[in-house]
Amino acid sequence: MVGRHAARSRRAALTALGALVLTALPSAASAAPPPAPGPQPAARTTGTGAPPARMLRAMERDLGLTPKQAAARLVNEAEAGTRAGMLRNTLGDRFAGAWVDGATAAELTVATTDSADTAAIEAQGAKAAVVGKNLAELRAVKEKLDAAAVRTRTRQTPVWYVDVRTNRVTVQATSESAATAFLEAARVTGQGVGVRVSPDQPRVLEDLVGGDAYYINDQARCSIGFSVTKDDQEGFATAGHCGDPGATTTGFNEADQGTFQASTFPGKDMAWVGVNSDWTATPDVKAQDGEKIQIAGSVEALVGASVCRSGSTTGWHCGTVQQHDTSVTYPEGTVDGLTETTVCAEPGDSGGPFVSGTQAQGTTSGGSGDCTNGGTTFYQPINPLLSDFGLTLKTTSAAEQTPAPQDNAAADAWAAGRVYEVGTTVSYDGARYRCLQSHQAQGVGSPASTPALWQRV
Repeated sequence: MVGRHAARSRRAALTALGALVLTALPSAASAAPPPAPGPQPAARTTGTGAPPARMLRAMERDLGLTPKQAAARLVNEAEAGTRAGMLRNTLGDRFAGAWVDGATAAELTVATTDSADTAAIEAQGAKAAVVGKNLAELRAVKEKLDAAAVRTRTRQTPVWYVDVRTNRVTVQATSESAATAFLEAARVTGQGVGVRVSPDQPRVLEDLVGGDAYYINDQARCSIGFSVTKDDQEGFATAGHCGDPGATTTGFNEADQGTFQASTFPGKDMAWVGVNSDWTATPDVKAQDGEKIQIAGSVEALVGASVCRSGSTTGWHCGTVQQHDTSVTYPEGTVDGLTETTVCAEPGDSGGPFVSGTQAQGTTSGGSGDCTNGGTTFYQPINPLLSDFGLTLKTTSAAEQTPAPQDNAAADAWAAGRVYEVGTTVSYDGARYRCLQSHQAQGVGSPASTPALWQRV
């Protein structure tokens, strides 16, 4: 952690980067042969139709893919997200999660609590999994664990999450006894909670294109996440543990840069820095060898999807999403709502951007392991950060800056700049639409023009 750690010299912040150790969670990816994807609307409207070459090469390296498989995987993931959203809205309370499998993410699985839904799921080209608990029931169990974490120590049970693949809530603990104590404190014993024993205890990764370094109070280093705006103020999103409100920052070139406007940690791990007029917000994220990727939006990736991270310590690395809505206990406290990945990271990468295709996913929070032996990293999803702080993501989706939400707009009227969750209904141009994938609405991405994100009802 930075900002809240004891002060140390700039040289120490640059050189004393402690390693973290973790065994990655097992992958459920299958060896399904890649399809021959056409130009699906989902791929076009989420910016994955023409992925950056550097991203493809990093996916080939880190996921063991051929060039053709890497390109096919991004298209398949975008298309699967749209189908999963349609099925989630159709199944309603029976929906129990969705995920992709296979080297090219060619297989979409959708879980339901009613076997009668199998035909509808298969009609969408997905595999049906009939399970015992719906997503709401799983989240209710996790919420009990979240509540227990407020009143009890959870350093020995540092991670818990909804695992849609196994249809249960899982607790990662350093021992069976620690897990038992936590489950008893949460009063969820006998409710099918799984336990994974591991010695790993995640910690935040210490120490402006996304991925560039910045320095806090001339004492510590983190990484820029994504450029954002709020009214006329430009800035960037980053990790909350990197600094408190009022902390000052300097850029990678040691020039005065900005001030932390808001910061939440623990509980959540989110913050944003407002920059001075010497700095300009861009949609760029640093990729391999200094090349840049431009962000087109913030459509949330499914469990099993590929994701890549940029950071000022280790650069550009890729992996897959393991699960969303994960709670993690760091030495400083518990953070809820994180996403767990198989991407490696090291101290100083904190705050840096996670992307899937050209879609912003979140900012690096913490983890364990390193980029020599591999590891697990958690990120704070970007959409809640944008919503909580009233920020607009800087993207390439509009010729001009996306306008911020208007407070006086009709409650159900679609508005650029608002963050929409799956299932939300809006009115637009005399018609009604239902959201298929969580995202922040962009200025040129109206419901009528983005069938990957909105379904007319």
